[in-house]
Amino acid sequence: MPEGDTVYRTARNLDAALHGDRLSRCDVRVPALATVDLTGDTVHEVVSRGKHLLMRVGEYSIHSHLKMEGSWHLYRHGTPWRRPTFQARIVLETADWVAVGFELGVLEVVPRDREAELLAYLGPDLLGADWDAAEASRRIGERPERPVAVALADQGNLAGLGNEYVNELCFLRGLLPTRPVSEVTDVPGLVGLARRLILANRDRSERITTGNKRRGMQGWVFSRAGQPCRRCGTPIERGRLGRTDLELRITYWCPSCQT
Repeated sequence: MPEGDTVYRTARNLDAALHGDRLSRCDVRVPALATVDLTGDTVHEVVSRGKHLLMRVGEYSIHSHLKMEGSWHLYRHGTPWRRPTFQARIVLETADWVAVGFELGVLEVVPRDREAELLAYLGPDLLGADWDAAEASRRIGERPERPVAVALADQGNLAGLGNEYVNELCFLRGLLPTRPVSEVTDVPGLVGLARRLILANRDRSERITTGNKRRGMQGWVFSRAGQPCRRCGTPIERGRLGRTDLELRITYWCPSCQT
């Protein structure tokens, strides 16, 4: 599942391949962007901001968000693609590489000076150089009535956590996903753990929250409904949380270890 660490690695890999090179082809396969052509422009850098990816090309930024199904791939010229051609939303080529964005949940091309406006709603980036734990904690505390899982997933509080991290963090801190923020005794501690956890996974191809690298043993509760808790053996439960489309998410928890 794409989360902040996935987008961070994607941006790093794209930047390593494309940085400083000119585009020899720019094919945007989205009707609203059909006239966009950045061929001949230089790729200045590719960076991540939370779960958003920004490719700065010439005077523009190609902004994408993977959502649930999206991904960026890098290929050498002539190499077969690993996903169907019809799923490609954008194809960018340089002399050495072909970068393809498949099923991107968001794709837009904006002037570079609009970047800040575009992402102004985001909270501190967990993997950013300007990470600010105190500000993230303050933002979470501004709405004490919200369930802690909803607060953690809100990108306006802190940018980078998706549903998997949120569920795993609640388990690690012994918190029911539904517990109100006002009843969380150590919000800074929870935020600090989120930072440590995503940093530990930043360079891994497979996300691990248990410390166990064995396949099938990497997570505590996420996507484990009905299976025994790795700590106490109680079956993991599954539910839905949130009252709006923006808040709605699937939650997993141990009814014994989390209160």
